[in-house]
Amino acid sequence: MSTGVIILIVIAVVVVLGVAALALRTRGAQGSRGLKRRFGPEYERAVARHDGDTKAAEHELAQLVERHGGLKKRALDPADAERFETRWTAAQEHFVDAPREAVTEAERLLAEVAAARGFPAGDRYEEQLEALAVHHAPHVQGYRHLHHVARNGSDTEEMRAALLEGRGLFEELVGGPRRTPERTHAGRS
Repeated sequence: MSTGVIILIVIAVVVVLGVAALALRTRGAQGSRGLKRRFGPEYERAVARHDGDTKAAEHELAQLVERHGGLKKRALDPADAERFETRWTAAQEHFVDAPREAVTEAERLLAEVAAARGFPAGDRYEEQLEALAVHHAPHVQGYRHLHHVARNGSDTEEMRAALLEGRGLFEELVGGPRRTPERTHAGRS
């Protein structure tokens, strides 16, 4: 082989390696941005939980996406959605007379609605919370707060705040896709 051909091969290898390195760097940056965008405040919680180690936090969040990203959410029947909304309203109204019981009912109702939508059952709180974080990250802190207050109690103001925070996730879950009743057409057999 001539010297010119060897130089061209070396240049081609260097260019290919440079493009590959740039592609990996860009993909990694988009992965971080993608996780930040997808998880929002949950991304910051994960980073704090890992003492500022973004790589560890991103690894944790990527594992959550791998575990729960393919979850098939079920649509609610309109009647079920209405029943859930009625129960949520009743819990809010009950807050005036019995805040602790109202918060406990709201937390239980959120777990039930999530399970009805296809998320893991509420008796597996941590798993349900993880799956909700993947699909409803902006609102999952409300569920976490509601769960904490329902389990540990608090003053009335914090219970009120938890109920209001939990409402965001409730509305997103109940307001999601709903099954429409099948129509029957007259004259068809």
